[in-house]
Amino acid sequence: MVQFMNEKRAAQRSRVLKVGKIEFGSSAINCMVRNITELGAMIDVTSPIGIPDHFTLAFQTGLHKYCRIVWRNDKRIGVAFD
Repeated sequence: MVQFMNEKRAAQRSRVLKVGKIEFGSSAINCMVRNITELGAMIDVTSPIGIPDHFTLAFQTGLHKYCRIVWRNDKRIGVAFD
């Protein structure tokens, strides 16, 4: 197994392709979870505009994770689970 010198994650990520919803207040935004660890996830979104710094990530399985945004760019958000 190759280990990368620049890896900053505290936990190993698993690549996934899971449908989710970003829930906050009375709003919900569809998203796609691209990778996940026990500490956080990387999420694809149409646009990060209007997504608050803290929200609940809901999976189709019924699992809900409270999140805080660690980074964001044009179409992706990195979150840490609280």
